[in-house]
Amino acid sequence: MAEKLPENPDIEPLTRTQVLVAMGVTAIILLVIAKLWLQFGSVSLLPVKWIGRDLLKGCGIGLAITAGSTIVYRLWPGYRRSADVYLEVVLKPLFWPDLIWLGLLPGLSEELLFRGVMLSALGLNVTGLIISSFCFGILHLGGMQQWPYAVWATAVGLLLGYSVLDSGNLLVPIVAHVCTNLISSCVWKWEHKVSKS
Repeated sequence: MAEKLPENPDIEPLTRTQVLVAMGVTAIILLVIAKLWLQFGSVSLLPVKWIGRDLLKGCGIGLAITAGSTIVYRLWPGYRRSADVYLEVVLKPLFWPDLIWLGLLPGLSEELLFRGVMLSALGLNVTGLIISSFCFGILHLGGMQQWPYAVWATAVGLLLGYSVLDSGNLLVPIVAHVCTNLISSCVWKWEHKVSKS
């Protein structure tokens, strides 16, 4: 059963339209940054290869991230509070079919920028992995009280980055990210629907 969130006067509730527009605008901005970086930087996009094994690997990593998030959620109260605030703002106003967009838009745009372009530009090495993962974590920082959520996002970024370095295929972190977002948001929606019944 989900615990009741404390009222947070700093965060205004959003409407469904505001959340969907914010997701779309954010995805477009990230895609434009990636495109400009590719156009004007001396960097090439990491490849997306449709390989069944890599598709399954991405699904497995997505499930592992979701399971890890569940464990961290139960063990770390700071993460639980920051995740609940973030998910309450983002997920509460959305309808079930909207969760498809929540999976696809960030999964594609964030992976294209952070793993496909930034990691490649910074170097396909430990330094590039750490810097791109830190930037990915910062993107998920909704305010200073949300730092545990950003720490978790940084850890997820390290795993997603490692998956592309290991496989040489951007498909792996894209599928992992999309799966993570879809599964996590569906579980959250379901638990909060049940807890209100």
